[in-house]
Amino acid sequence: MSRVKDNAHKELLDMTALAPAILAAMPGPLVVIDADNDILHANAAAENFFQASAKALARMGLAAIAPPDSPLYRALEVARTSSASVNEYDLEVGTPRTGGARLVDVRVAALPDVPGALVVQFSPRSLAEKIDRQLSHASAARTVAGLAAMLAHEIKNPLSGIRGAAQLIAPQLNEGDEELARLIMDEADRIRALVEEMEALGEERPRPYAPLNIHTVLDHVKKLAEAGFAAGIPIREAYDPSLPEVLGDRDRLVQCFMNLMKNAAEAIIESDRPGVMEISTAYRPGVRVAQPGGELLALPLEVCVRNTGPAVPDDLLPLIFEPFVSGKPSGRGLGLALVAKVVRDHGGVVECDREGEWTVFRVRLPVHGG
Repeated sequence: MSRVKDNAHKELLDMTALAPAILAAMPGPLVVIDADNDILHANAAAENFFQASAKALARMGLAAIAPPDSPLYRALEVARTSSASVNEYDLEVGTPRTGGARLVDVRVAALPDVPGALVVQFSPRSLAEKIDRQLSHASAARTVAGLAAMLAHEIKNPLSGIRGAAQLIAPQLNEGDEELARLIMDEADRIRALVEEMEALGEERPRPYAPLNIHTVLDHVKKLAEAGFAAGIPIREAYDPSLPEVLGDRDRLVQCFMNLMKNAAEAIIESDRPGVMEISTAYRPGVRVAQPGGELLALPLEVCVRNTGPAVPDDLLPLIFEPFVSGKPSGRGLGLALVAKVVRDHGGVVECDREGEWTVFRVRLPVHGG
């Protein structure tokens, strides 16, 4: 028994010695602070992000990164008192050398067995917040909703006339001209589909929400994917069967996860090599997001759609949920923008990240009654 304890103690010491190397290897900016919010350690990514060495950051302190009234300090306090990880979205941080404040998401986690010490990780802010601003702007002329309404009114009706006319004259044309009429109809259908996507993106009418099991939504989407756009692609499941219900609109959530799975399938197909898709669910009780009034909203329900296709380019990653932004040559850039809107409407956030060979789209939602 003592030999087992000695081996366990040796492994713990080895891990302690490796800790600085592990922190340095983390790809995102990360700092470790003590109970007084003094910076004890900053990895290489943090040095690059804040344009200052670890020693300089330790000397300047956390106050040089975030102003005293920043919600970051509330997140630190909550993480210390609850011993749970806390997320804050859309914060401004920076040092004089960075040329001003930068917008980031922050994840704070307590260090076990080190009272008051926290790990603070910085990452580009979630674009769900940008979608929220665009869709709720007061001026309809400058919102996606206003643009969608204008497109629907000004384009869909005459477009139907154009398609109908092409359909009527097609039988009267010779073979070559009939092909041109078919081209007109196909292009009219394509434009109509684009306008309908814009309508969905700009829709703001209230919908009836009801308690539902998120797994019934995911199972339905998985069956549709296997029978259609993801046929032949292995789709794994890693579900937490004990998840509580969410309060939502089933059809809109089906649309949301259908877009995520279609995006994943297209990435795998375009890679020209075998790939895998995975859908997972989990309960993360420590995840919280700050609301405009200062209240912390819990988002414990997590759904991830992973794929082994090509990674989202670094220059597109911060913009991936923006309308008309796409990494695909034929992409319209509306699918992920619609995902962000649906998730926002359900009180959640969506993120895109890279975990080894996996591209991960992570949706965080509140639970019913939570």
